Amino acid sequence: MWYPWRGTLPRQTLAAVWLCSCVFSIQAWGQEPSPLPPVRPQVGNVEDWTTLTLAHSELHAVPALVGQKDDMPRFTRELLQVKWRQGDPIDLYVIKPKGVNHPPVVLYLYSYPSETDRFRDERYCERITAGGFAAVGFVSALTGQRFSNRPMKEWFVSELQESLATSVHDVQMVLNYLATRDDLDLSKVGMFGAGSGGAIAILAAAVEPRIKAIDVLDPWGDWPEWLAGSGIVPEEERPNYLKAEFLKKVAALDPVQYLPGLSQAVRIQNVMDDTITPKAAKEKMGAAAPKSAQVSSYDDTKMFFSAMGGGRIFQWIKSQLQPPAPAPRGAQKAQPEAARIEPGHDD
Repeated sequence: MWYPWRGTLPRQTLAAVWLCSCVFSIQAWGQEPSPLPPVRPQVGNVEDWTTLTLAHSELHAVPALVGQKDDMPRFTRELLQVKWRQGDPIDLYVIKPKGVNHPPVVLYLYSYPSETDRFRDERYCERITAGGFAAVGFVSALTGQRFSNRPMKEWFVSELQESLATSVHDVQMVLNYLATRDDLDLSKVGMFGAGSGGAIAILAAAVEPRIKAIDVLDPWGDWPEWLAGSGIVPEEERPNYLKAEFLKKVAALDPVQYLPGLSQAVRIQNVMDDTITPKAAKEKMGAAAPKSAQVSSYDDTKMFFSAMGGGRIFQWIKSQLQPPAPAPRGAQKAQPEAARIEPGHDD
């Protein structure tokens, strides 16, 4: 065997090195071995984007990191970082009403390309926690702080299969994390989703029995129609998304397929002047909803805000997670707020 140092060091030096190593070995022999550090779970990187469930994915959550806690007059707010996928930490907001033990939980997921700014707004937090409900918010895949270390040409729609599947998996993993806490009622979980978040809410409800109700606003879906006419898709990219190969990858992740089989309480609200989801796709989504669903439409954004502004949009999902209050004896039974038909609001 050839040693690169042979012939370059004096024999006395080599002998000293050998003697020191022998002394160290003798001392170490009589010592107790140091205990191994505890094994910490490693985030996974095996994920099946072809299915909504976690059955064929290996996502392992590491302990959540607490970044900030806010104690406000009417609510408390935690900002945590959760992680179960390599290179994809998620900012998670857990906002709880004061004076309520184990409140019901509503997940909030807004549309691409939204950020998490609204979860830092005090008035918004007061609205979503009003009535004694906890609110949990984050953003979907390839959105906001979760878009990093990716080429700019890759975005939510160009990677639609990944965006949808990983976000649906995230909903399940978020619920798994919340189940480890002892301050929330996970028997009463609802989900509010807008745009792409609405599509993800529908898909998540199809495989997640812990979700008891979903409320979706202008949900994306009916992918062949949506990709052909959505205003968010650049015209120069549209032909790529209408190819058979692309459509085949997202066919199993189309909310239209799963809506008819949902057993949860469902409300779909559409604003007809929204250009992100084509009118034909909105109509097909509404037609696919289960018979028990409440499907509503508004002619324009002004009419929608007139009917649902000031936090009224959140009342329906909350009403589905708690038993209705008994009417006073002898009083005429009032129509529930969530079931009222506003002017220009088709049921």
